[in-house]
Amino acid sequence: MRAVLEAVSERLMVSDEILIRIPEICESTGVNYGSVYHHFGSREGVIDATYSLIFSKIIDEDLASLRQINESLETFDEYVDAIRPVLERISNGEERVVRRAIRSRIVAAAITRPDLRVLISVNQARLTKELLRIAEFAQLRGWMRRDVSAHSIAMLMQAVLLGRTLDDISSDPMSDSEWEQTLVALFMEMLNLPLHTV
Repeated sequence: MRAVLEAVSERLMVSDEILIRIPEICESTGVNYGSVYHHFGSREGVIDATYSLIFSKIIDEDLASLRQINESLETFDEYVDAIRPVLERISNGEERVVRRAIRSRIVAAAITRPDLRVLISVNQARLTKELLRIAEFAQLRGWMRRDVSAHSIAMLMQAVLLGRTLDDISSDPMSDSEWEQTLVALFMEMLNLPLHTV
Protein backbone atom coordinates (compact mmCIF):
# COMPACT_ATOMS: atom_id res chain seq x y z
CA MET A 1 0.00 0.00 0.00
CA ARG A 2 2.99 2.27 0.54
CA ALA A 3 3.78 1.95 -3.17
CA VAL A 4 0.24 3.04 -3.97
CA LEU A 5 0.52 6.08 -1.70
CA GLU A 6 3.87 7.06 -3.21
CA ALA A 7 2.50 6.75 -6.75
CA VAL A 8 -0.55 8.85 -5.90
CA SER A 9 1.69 11.33 -4.07
CA GLU A 10 3.86 11.84 -7.16
CA ARG A 11 0.75 12.61 -9.22
CA LEU A 12 -0.81 14.91 -6.61
CA MET A 13 2.36 17.00 -6.46
CA VAL A 14 1.95 17.92 -10.14
CA SER A 15 -1.75 17.57 -10.91
CA ASP A 16 -5.23 17.82 -9.45
CA GLU A 17 -6.80 14.96 -7.51
CA ILE A 18 -9.64 14.75 -10.04
CA LEU A 19 -7.10 13.29 -12.49
CA ILE A 20 -6.14 10.41 -10.19
CA ARG A 21 -7.30 7.06 -11.62
CA ILE A 22 -6.96 4.10 -9.29
CA PRO A 23 -6.73 1.53 -12.13
CA GLU A 24 -3.74 3.45 -13.53
CA ILE A 25 -2.15 3.51 -10.07
CA CYS A 26 -2.67 -0.25 -9.74
CA GLU A 27 -1.15 -0.87 -13.16
CA SER A 28 1.92 1.27 -12.44
CA THR A 29 2.53 -0.26 -8.99
CA GLY A 30 1.48 -3.86 -9.66
CA VAL A 31 -0.89 -3.73 -6.70
CA ASN A 32 -4.21 -5.55 -7.05
CA TYR A 33 -7.20 -3.25 -7.59
CA GLY A 34 -9.32 -5.12 -5.03
CA SER A 35 -6.55 -4.90 -2.43
CA VAL A 36 -6.44 -1.11 -2.76
CA TYR A 37 -10.18 -0.77 -2.18
CA HIS A 38 -10.10 -3.33 0.62
CA HIS A 39 -7.35 -1.36 2.39
CA PHE A 40 -8.52 2.21 1.77
CA GLY A 41 -12.26 1.71 1.32
CA SER A 42 -12.68 4.07 -1.63
CA ARG A 43 -10.89 6.28 -4.13
CA GLU A 44 -11.31 9.21 -1.73
CA GLY A 45 -9.81 7.05 1.02
CA VAL A 46 -6.70 6.54 -1.11
CA ILE A 47 -6.42 10.27 -1.80
CA ASP A 48 -7.01 11.21 1.85
CA ALA A 49 -4.34 8.74 3.01
CA THR A 50 -1.95 10.17 0.42
CA TYR A 51 -2.67 13.75 1.46
CA SER A 52 -1.99 12.69 5.05
CA LEU A 53 1.34 11.16 4.02
CA ILE A 54 2.38 14.31 2.12
CA PHE A 55 1.27 16.54 5.00
CA SER A 56 3.23 14.42 7.48
CA LYS A 57 6.39 14.56 5.33
CA ILE A 58 6.20 18.35 5.06
CA ILE A 59 5.68 18.69 8.82
CA ASP A 60 8.54 16.27 9.60
CA GLU A 61 10.94 18.18 7.37
CA ASP A 62 9.96 21.49 8.95
CA LEU A 63 10.27 20.02 12.43
CA ALA A 64 13.76 18.72 11.66
CA SER A 65 14.86 22.29 10.93
CA LEU A 66 13.07 23.70 13.96
CA ARG A 67 14.46 21.15 16.44
CA GLN A 68 18.00 22.38 15.78
CA ILE A 69 17.03 25.73 17.28
CA ASN A 70 16.50 24.46 20.82
CA GLU A 71 19.52 22.15 20.90
CA SER A 72 22.65 23.38 22.67
CA LEU A 73 21.87 27.10 22.48
CA GLU A 74 23.19 29.00 25.45
CA THR A 75 23.11 32.68 24.52
CA PHE A 76 20.72 35.18 23.03
CA ASP A 77 23.03 35.76 20.06
CA GLU A 78 23.17 32.00 19.35
CA TYR A 79 19.36 31.91 19.40
CA VAL A 80 19.07 34.78 16.92
CA ASP A 81 21.78 33.27 14.70
CA ALA A 82 19.98 29.89 14.71
CA ILE A 83 16.55 31.31 13.82
CA ARG A 84 17.56 33.57 10.94
CA PRO A 85 18.66 30.75 8.56
CA VAL A 86 15.45 28.86 9.34
CA LEU A 87 13.40 31.94 8.43
CA GLU A 88 15.32 32.18 5.17
CA ARG A 89 14.84 28.48 4.42
CA ILE A 90 11.09 28.53 5.00
CA SER A 91 10.53 31.66 2.94
CA ASN A 92 12.73 31.39 -0.14
CA GLY A 93 12.79 29.33 -3.30
CA GLU A 94 10.51 27.63 -5.77
CA GLU A 95 10.47 24.42 -3.73
CA ARG A 96 8.93 26.33 -0.83
CA VAL A 97 6.23 27.72 -3.14
CA VAL A 98 5.30 24.16 -4.15
CA ARG A 99 5.33 22.97 -0.51
CA ARG A 100 3.15 25.85 0.64
CA ALA A 101 0.72 25.26 -2.21
CA ILE A 102 0.27 21.53 -1.57
CA ARG A 103 -0.09 22.09 2.17
CA SER A 104 -2.78 24.71 1.55
CA ARG A 105 -4.52 22.37 -0.87
CA ILE A 106 -4.59 19.63 1.76
CA VAL A 107 -5.95 21.98 4.43
CA ALA A 108 -8.60 23.27 2.02
CA ALA A 109 -9.67 19.71 1.20
CA ALA A 110 -9.85 18.85 4.90
CA ILE A 111 -12.42 21.58 5.51
CA THR A 112 -15.08 19.55 3.69
CA ARG A 113 -13.67 16.05 4.36
CA PRO A 114 -13.89 15.09 8.04
CA ASP A 115 -11.84 11.90 7.62
CA LEU A 116 -8.96 13.84 6.08
CA ARG A 117 -9.21 16.46 8.80
CA VAL A 118 -8.78 13.75 11.45
CA LEU A 119 -5.80 12.29 9.57
CA ILE A 120 -3.88 15.58 9.36
CA SER A 121 -4.93 17.03 12.72
CA VAL A 122 -2.31 15.11 14.72
CA ASN A 123 0.52 16.33 12.52
CA GLN A 124 -0.74 19.89 12.60
CA ALA A 125 -0.84 19.72 16.40
CA ARG A 126 2.75 18.39 16.41
CA LEU A 127 3.92 21.39 14.40
CA THR A 128 2.13 23.88 16.65
CA LYS A 129 3.55 22.21 19.78
CA GLU A 130 7.09 22.35 18.38
CA LEU A 131 6.74 26.04 17.51
CA LEU A 132 5.27 26.64 20.97
CA ARG A 133 8.28 24.87 22.55
CA ILE A 134 10.68 27.11 20.63
CA ALA A 135 8.87 30.20 21.88
CA GLU A 136 8.77 28.88 25.45
CA PHE A 137 12.47 28.04 25.28
CA ALA A 138 13.25 31.67 24.46
CA GLN A 139 10.72 33.09 26.92
CA LEU A 140 12.13 31.08 29.83
CA ARG A 141 15.57 32.50 29.11
CA GLY A 142 14.29 36.05 28.84
CA TRP A 143 15.11 36.25 25.11
CA MET A 144 11.54 36.57 23.87
CA ARG A 145 8.78 38.82 25.17
CA ARG A 146 6.35 37.26 27.62
CA ASP A 147 3.38 39.58 27.14
CA VAL A 148 2.38 37.38 24.17
CA SER A 149 1.74 33.69 24.94
CA ALA A 150 4.00 31.06 23.42
CA HIS A 151 0.92 29.49 21.82
CA SER A 152 -0.02 32.81 20.22
CA ILE A 153 3.51 33.18 18.86
CA ALA A 154 3.31 29.66 17.39
CA MET A 155 0.02 30.49 15.68
CA LEU A 156 1.31 33.88 14.48
CA MET A 157 4.25 32.18 12.75
CA GLN A 158 1.87 29.86 10.93
CA ALA A 159 -0.50 32.70 10.01
CA VAL A 160 2.42 34.59 8.48
CA LEU A 161 3.28 31.56 6.33
CA LEU A 162 -0.35 31.32 5.23
CA GLY A 163 -0.08 34.95 4.12
CA ARG A 164 2.98 34.01 2.07
CA THR A 165 0.92 31.32 0.37
CA LEU A 166 -1.69 33.88 -0.62
CA ASP A 167 1.03 36.14 -2.01
CA ASP A 168 2.41 33.19 -4.03
CA ILE A 169 -0.72 33.27 -6.21
CA SER A 170 -0.68 37.05 -6.62
CA SER A 171 -0.01 38.48 -10.09
CA ASP A 172 2.57 40.71 -8.39
CA PRO A 173 4.12 38.74 -5.48
CA MET A 174 6.78 40.28 -3.27
CA SER A 175 10.37 39.18 -3.74
CA ASP A 176 12.04 36.57 -1.55
CA SER A 177 14.38 39.19 -0.11
CA GLU A 178 11.52 41.53 0.79
CA TRP A 179 9.63 38.68 2.43
CA GLU A 180 12.70 37.54 4.34
CA GLN A 181 13.21 41.10 5.66
CA THR A 182 9.58 41.11 6.81
CA LEU A 183 9.98 37.78 8.63
CA VAL A 184 13.16 38.96 10.34
CA ALA A 185 11.46 42.24 11.37
CA LEU A 186 8.51 40.30 12.80
CA PHE A 187 10.84 37.94 14.63
CA MET A 188 12.78 40.89 16.07
CA GLU A 189 9.51 42.37 17.28
CA MET A 190 8.90 39.23 19.33
CA LEU A 191 12.32 39.42 20.99
CA ASN A 192 12.95 40.90 24.39
CA LEU A 193 15.22 43.58 22.95
CA PRO A 194 15.35 46.03 25.89
CA LEU A 195 17.60 43.54 27.68
CA HIS A 196 19.60 42.45 24.66
CA THR A 197 21.13 43.88 21.55
CA VAL A 198 21.56 42.07 18.25
